[in-house]
Amino acid sequence: ALMEKGAEIIAVPAAFTMQTGKDHWEVLLRARAIETETYVCAAAQTGSFTVNNERRETYGHSLVADPWGHVVAMASDGVGLTSARIDPAMVEKVRQMIPVASHKVKIARG
Repeated sequence: ALMEKGAEIIAVPAAFTMQTGKDHWEVLLRARAIETETYVCAAAQTGSFTVNNERRETYGHSLVADPWGHVVAMASDGVGLTSARIDPAMVEKVRQMIPVASHKVKIARG
């Protein structure tokens, strides 16, 4: 829906645990960038905190993925800052190569 409205960047704030972050964080964000043909800028909580008297470690690794799914910037697991150049021309190029928005199929209900 965001891509169809012209979005070129999608912001994703998150707090993955160490376990889920190691296995899922990067692959999920790269997939979002590919399927929406946008840059995905994902801010990730890092460090540890307590929830319901349980200590929780978060993964960190904020990242930026381009519309082709390449990670163009990634922070470490500690507190920090990362940045990347966003190229609107790349968004347009990817959308012309693979016009996902025009591949929608309407499904009849009932």
